Amino acid sequence: MFHSVDLSSVFVGFAVGLSLIVAIGAQNAFVLRVGLTRTHVLPVVAICALSDAVLLFAGVSGIGVLLERAPTLITGTRILGAIFLLGYAAFAARRAWRQPTSNPEGRGPGTAVAAVTTALALTWLNPHVYLDTVILTGSIANGRQADGRWWFTGGAVAAGVVWFSALGYGAQLLTPFFEKPGTWRILDAAIAVMMTILGISLLVEL
Repeated sequence: MFHSVDLSSVFVGFAVGLSLIVAIGAQNAFVLRVGLTRTHVLPVVAICALSDAVLLFAGVSGIGVLLERAPTLITGTRILGAIFLLGYAAFAARRAWRQPTSNPEGRGPGTAVAAVTTALALTWLNPHVYLDTVILTGSIANGRQADGRWWFTGGAVAAGVVWFSALGYGAQLLTPFFEKPGTWRILDAAIAVMMTILGISLLVEL
C-alpha cells in the first residue's frame, strides 16, 4: 500500500485539510487565546492536532458512512455542543465586562486540566467536525485511488499539526497588540458574540 510516496495526494490532502481547519471557529478562538496568554499551549495544540488526526483516519476508514446513518448521534452532539458554546460565551462576556488583569497568564484558561477539557469539548462536541472532517474529508479521500487515500490523509493530518502549532505559538507575535486591557475586552466580546451565534445556529439546525 505504501510502495512510493504519492506527493500529489499529500499536497491535495494538505490543501483540503487546511481549507477546512482554518475557518474561524470556537476551537481556533480558544487556541488563539491560549497562545496569547502563553498558558498550556503545548497540551492544547497536541490535543487539537491529535483529535483532528483521529477524526481524519476515522473518516477515511469508513466511519463517516456509519455517522450518516445515525442522525440521532449528530442531533445529540448538536444539543450538547450548543449548551457548551453558550456557556463558554457567557464566561467570555463576563471576562469582557470585568476589569481585565494586567497579568497575561491571568487571562488564560486556568489549570492544565481546564485547558485540556475545554479543548476536548470544543473539538468533540462540535457536530460540524463530524460533518466536515469525518464525512466530507473521508468521502474525498475514498474517492481517490486506493493507494492514494492514506497519503491524502497524511497530508490532511500534517495540515492540522502545522495550523494548530502556528496558531498556538504564532499568537505570541500578537502580544504587543494585547498589552492594553481594552484589546482583551474587544477579543473576549468578539469571542462571546461568535460563540453565541454558533451555539444558537446549532439549535436552529435542529
